[in-house]
Amino acid sequence: MSNTEATEKVHEAQSAALELANVSEEQRNDALRSIADAIEANSEAILEANENDVRAGEEMLEAGEYTQALVDRLKLSESKLESIAEMVRSVAEQEDPLGKTLSARELDEDLELYRVAVPIGVIGTVFESRPDALVQIAALSLKSGNAVILKGGSEASHSNRILYETIVEATEEIPTGWAQQIEAHEEVDTMLAMDDEIDLLMPRGSSEFVSYIQDNTQIPVLGHTEGICHVFVDSEADLEMAEEIAFDAKVQYPAVCNAVETLLVHEAVAAEFLPGMVAKYENADVELRGDERVREVVDVDATTAEDWDTEYGDLELSIKVVDSLADAIEHITAHGSKHTESIVTEDADRAGRFMRSLDAASVFHNASTRFADGFRYGLGAEVGISTGKIHARGPVGLEGLTTYKYHLEGDGHLVATYAGEDAVPFTHEEFDGEWSPGRRSR
Repeated sequence: MSNTEATEKVHEAQSAALELANVSEEQRNDALRSIADAIEANSEAILEANENDVRAGEEMLEAGEYTQALVDRLKLSESKLESIAEMVRSVAEQEDPLGKTLSARELDEDLELYRVAVPIGVIGTVFESRPDALVQIAALSLKSGNAVILKGGSEASHSNRILYETIVEATEEIPTGWAQQIEAHEEVDTMLAMDDEIDLLMPRGSSEFVSYIQDNTQIPVLGHTEGICHVFVDSEADLEMAEEIAFDAKVQYPAVCNAVETLLVHEAVAAEFLPGMVAKYENADVELRGDERVREVVDVDATTAEDWDTEYGDLELSIKVVDSLADAIEHITAHGSKHTESIVTEDADRAGRFMRSLDAASVFHNASTRFADGFRYGLGAEVGISTGKIHARGPVGLEGLTTYKYHLEGDGHLVATYAGEDAVPFTHEEFDGEWSPGRRSR
């Protein structure tokens, strides 16, 4: 694809976004159900295309170019496709995020101001490895009335292409051009330069990859560079619970950004907790590293300074013994990525201090870090995790793909009435009301 073709696709998406903002909820939901049906009907061809990607991925794994975790993320199956289709249907069942009146304020009699939820516009997405990410992002974009540019990784090119074609064919009733696909790496740079046409970028991938996107565009970027998550086993922890939580956080699915990478253990429980915990990890083939105090209790490899700042994305884990709750907070503040942190403790006050003290998108008490997920949060699905603080934070679902505009309903009102010596005062009174054009609620 030439730069000209990529630019034209972005222009088409921008035109489609203006039309899509006026497409009814019923039409958007019908289109989403059509996507789900089409994925199921086309499953044989999708799986055949996916086999090509997996086969190539396994060859790259043998050559030492890919990790096993990356290859695992590539794989689709009949059951996986069924889950993807159900995810799309669940998005259709979510409450419409558009047209909601977020606030209503009377400025004066018959002069009413409404803040109303609207689509962001054109969203550019760049993601790696997982073909299901393309479907998630497209479904959430459609439901929220946004046009979307989809750029998947080359490792999933066959899978992404057929899934994109399936989606487009299933949504013929939706404005043409609402979803666009670009494939060549050099086209990403073209997209990054189009800050007049693209309203938001959402990258999903490695920290280096996301950092590259952030450093090479003026378009707002919603994403996270790393998922360095911690579980802290406090002195007041239920150690049986702590063992189960720490195991789930690492082993249940180690390749994702909400998996734990560092386990912190209070020195008061280290001797009792670590032997059983380490044995459980080793039985699951987790490669363990520990600081000097950990290795006084159990036989594991030594950590390096780099380990505390590493997102393994695999069955690897670093363990550290800390003297206090304050030390745990200090370590996480220094090495965490503001993604997800968890404390295991039976002391509510200590839990509260931990949760208030950490600057992270999600902070948990007595729960696995793996809960940091749009589906598990009840968002239907997610386009990614945001560790920033502006616009959206944590798992980003439908609400995170909207912004708002102000609608003012008047009756010939003039600013001059509210200025000068005889200025009429504003009432500025909040009220419950829903905006509809040409009608005032009070």
